[in-house]
Amino acid sequence: MKKILFSAYSMDVGGIETALITLLKNIKDKYKITLVLEKKEGIFLNEIPENIKIITYKPSNFKIVLIRKIINFLKQQIFKLKYKNKFDFSASFATYSYSSGFVARNASKNSALWVHNDYLNFYNQDVNKYKQFFEKLKIENFKKIIFVSENDKNTFIKFFENQKDKCIKCNNLIDYNKIIQKSKEPATDFEERENIVTFINLGRHKEPQKKLTRIIDATKRLNQEGYIFRVIFVGTGEDSEEYQKQAEGINNIEFLGAKKNPYPYLNKSDCLLMSSDYEGYPVVFIESMILGKPIITTNVSDSMLEVNKKFGIVVEKSEDGVYLGMKEYLDKGFNMQKFDAKKYNEEILNKLDEIFS
Repeated sequence: MKKILFSAYSMDVGGIETALITLLKNIKDKYKITLVLEKKEGIFLNEIPENIKIITYKPSNFKIVLIRKIINFLKQQIFKLKYKNKFDFSASFATYSYSSGFVARNASKNSALWVHNDYLNFYNQDVNKYKQFFEKLKIENFKKIIFVSENDKNTFIKFFENQKDKCIKCNNLIDYNKIIQKSKEPATDFEERENIVTFINLGRHKEPQKKLTRIIDATKRLNQEGYIFRVIFVGTGEDSEEYQKQAEGINNIEFLGAKKNPYPYLNKSDCLLMSSDYEGYPVVFIESMILGKPIITTNVSDSMLEVNKKFGIVVEKSEDGVYLGMKEYLDKGFNMQKFDAKKYNEEILNKLDEIFS
């Protein structure tokens, strides 16, 4: 049985952590797995299969720079003595974590870096910061670079053409049985209304990325035109209070806060609504497809390739775009294709076998 290692920051709530726990559950019986965490904490810790070994590798944050460097150098040497090239495959699953990158690079000659986000947009189109980010991760020392989005892969190759042969696109696995099962649980603070279209937005409230003001402003415009519908926001974040202020007096917008289980809310809504400026590959796309919910989204990630005209409507990244997408759905609805979740996962598992080899 092959020995493989994954490194990550923690197992707290987040898209990366959700993708990682789903991956571990799907391959736990096929490989001998070690999980290295910088912080052994998070709500997903209890979901890690029992046969997976968990160890911690946490860099020092000592205030005195020289002492911190000495401590971290010693920690690195100890890790290398115990685990240097001891695995058949290793991967840093938390792109942003430099310590996770160090662990993965040293645990196996067959190492990989998982890229979950559109980092060029994250750095506001600053090419120098984008390149510095990946250079600091020492991408030249990874054997493979895995992207969850074709768009993000192509962006990376544009600036790191010499790394092109290492780049692989592989979507995240999805626990579709769990999603269907959990979608049937009650949502006591959600009132279903017949004959009224319900749009739902799921995710963090962070304006620089999510641009939820586009949804609020588009709703105001559609209200003035006499359309009857409602918008539900499920999630929280640093800009939640500001969004609620902007939506004051708009009776068809509701903020329900963060939910440990968001699936009943998605299942009882009519359409997923996304207004982001950038995303890696939104797992909520697949979650919506599984539950048969059409998607209205700005043109992020692989939406034009995988969503448009099949599972929903893709619009430009603007208030006008969101407004026109909502208006089109309210006027015409959308008949989406049936999504084969089992086939989707099987194709990814086959790709993972190739990556691990």
